[in-house]
Amino acid sequence: MATPVLLVLGAGPKIGLEVAKAFAAKGYKIALAARSFSDGVGEDGYLRLKVDLANTEEVPKTFTKVTEQLGIPSVVVYNGSDAVRLNPEDPLSTVPIESVKREFAVNTFSPVLAAQEAVKGFKKLPSSASRTFIFTGNFLNINVWPSMLTFGMSKNATAHLIRGASIAYQSQGFKFYYADQRQEDGGPTVPVGGPAAGVAYVRLAEDTEQGKSSFQKQEFQM
Repeated sequence: MATPVLLVLGAGPKIGLEVAKAFAAKGYKIALAARSFSDGVGEDGYLRLKVDLANTEEVPKTFTKVTEQLGIPSVVVYNGSDAVRLNPEDPLSTVPIESVKREFAVNTFSPVLAAQEAVKGFKKLPSSASRTFIFTGNFLNINVWPSMLTFGMSKNATAHLIRGASIAYQSQGFKFYYADQRQEDGGPTVPVGGPAAGVAYVRLAEDTEQGKSSFQKQEFQM
């Protein structure tokens, strides 16, 4: 059996790296992609690729590089995020459209392309492969912060994508999750715990069927 591959898009030092460590401990080959990287293999053995998720054309190219160098990703984690902060008392008076375009490119348009590329790969993998796509979200898909008006819009759009894909591809065994960390009372965890994400994402990848991820304390919620 071929060694499974994890691809993390938007691989920051908190969630991205901790998720990578958790999957590496399970025997995965690791590919991390972020705007701050240069292409190459780090001392930890992880493949690092430079990608600007605001440029949607770079997403398919990243998948091609990973497939050529490591193999088809059986688990894809989209961890990229871009947020525009607005005046909470008058948010519509201060909407910087160019910044919002970037916000939607990172939070919505690139995730669509990433999910599309992931599915292309999943179709080529055996049924024994994980074939899991995880989008790191937040609680704005069910709550509102006026200062994060457009950020919440972009997250909501991708939450709909994930939910729809989880239904459409369930019969093929492909799994899709919108994951975020919550407190016991349902409130958000800020900042999100990287190690907790690693544990939760591995569990989602190892589940054989589509399910929900409840996140309280050290777990994540879909």
